[in-house]
Amino acid sequence: MNLALWLRQAALRTPEAPAVAVGSATVHNYGELGRRAAIFAGNLRASLHLGDGDRVAIVAKNLPEYMEILFGIWHSGLAAVPVNAKLHGAEIGWILEHSGCRAAFVSDGIDSALAGHVPDNINDVITIGRPEYQRLLNGDAVAVAERHPDDLAWLFYTSGTTGRPKGAMLTHRNLLMASYAYLTEVDPTEPTDALMHGAPLSHGSGIYMIGHVARGALNIVGQSGGFETDEIIDVFQSRANTSMFAAPTMIKRLVETGRDFDPAAIRTLIWGGAPMHVADTQRALERFGPRLAQIYGQGESPMTITYLSRAEIADSDHPDWLARLGSAGTAYACVDVRVADAEGMPVPQGEAGEILVRGDTVMSGYWNNAEATAASLRDGWLYTGDVGAFDAAGYLSLKDRSKDMIISGGSNIYPREVEEVLLRHDKVQEVSVIGRPHPEWGEVVVAYVVGEATPGELDELCLNAIARFKRPKAYIHIPSLPKNNYGKILKTELRELDAETTGQKGA
Repeated sequence: MNLALWLRQAALRTPEAPAVAVGSATVHNYGELGRRAAIFAGNLRASLHLGDGDRVAIVAKNLPEYMEILFGIWHSGLAAVPVNAKLHGAEIGWILEHSGCRAAFVSDGIDSALAGHVPDNINDVITIGRPEYQRLLNGDAVAVAERHPDDLAWLFYTSGTTGRPKGAMLTHRNLLMASYAYLTEVDPTEPTDALMHGAPLSHGSGIYMIGHVARGALNIVGQSGGFETDEIIDVFQSRANTSMFAAPTMIKRLVETGRDFDPAAIRTLIWGGAPMHVADTQRALERFGPRLAQIYGQGESPMTITYLSRAEIADSDHPDWLARLGSAGTAYACVDVRVADAEGMPVPQGEAGEILVRGDTVMSGYWNNAEATAASLRDGWLYTGDVGAFDAAGYLSLKDRSKDMIISGGSNIYPREVEEVLLRHDKVQEVSVIGRPHPEWGEVVVAYVVGEATPGELDELCLNAIARFKRPKAYIHIPSLPKNNYGKILKTELRELDAETTGQKGA
């Protein structure tokens, strides 16, 4: 089973249907896209001399060519290594070397950023759109290469918030099942629908693109190649039935934009990559109506562990509505999810433990990292490193990453619980809670706040909502929270900043 068959089938079934657009302008229909990918696939072998299983990197912002490159790689029987184009040249170079890529396709400008960082294993660095790239689109189309469902399709490098990123090996089977899960449970898609790519195609948005190709639906990128609120709004206003995958920070920016627009054309806004605080979800629901869905997954089980549907998010009459808004939803039908103790055994309902998942979406392991693979894949289960708890109805509440949990005086404190309370204040835009080392208590709670609320006001909120021992011992106001290129708040950087300001660095 080769994922490239989905593009070939769409090209045969509906060749005139729009496949790729930049903003409101269609660039290729499915017949054209399928033909370009098939010619490109032939030249990867004939011109670049690549063979079965070779890795090919895509280091690019969101471009209309992204789809023909990605599907061309699969069509040729090769494996794709999509890389975040916002990384530093040295970081990109490390991924290219670690993955053993033999070729890389890059956005204009990335080639200069990579200067001095291209490893010896790379034979060709080709800038998308230039004559060398265009030559790969000339020639004869080739047949789709035979692939086993368990062959490598996508080498997904984690965001690497601590240490070097790891390459999660995603097979054709993994991506096929993740696509089915999306199309069945999160955002049922018709050929007349569209997906706007405001988030990077090298990440979750690219995975959701696959299912839209399977359905013969339209994929859209903006002129900027990234997330610009005006571009996104223009697309929503010009094309009906358009969905978008986004980080919570992106949805928050759409809510807070001063531009007025009718959300009626939006099919679904799906958020993932980090939890959305309940207050932010309520504001988004008020702004966009019943068009929100949430997913929880990891690169190791791409986009597919639990989900919260549009209907559940919109059901404000349900007695457990607020609790469900604060949850990550229920398990997808295609996976088994467990909350476990240190030995991997299920814990009682309501008790917190590590979240484990197994099923056909789970990676086959980490590329060239047997130690990390053995630590994460045990007895058929993926150990996510996230802490959560199930309620009686099977809704999973995420507490935090296990490494982010604060232990103060022997008590476990989950930062997200404290953050949810602080965000109730209308003068708090963002907040992140960390643990600060303390000689007597082990750790104490510290809150980094973006906003104008005073410590006294925040203390009052906490004392009225959570146990006294969970209340932050310090509130530190900063202009913005550090985030990675996918919009995740970097608590590691906050801990480093806190250590520097308190003189505890290296302690």
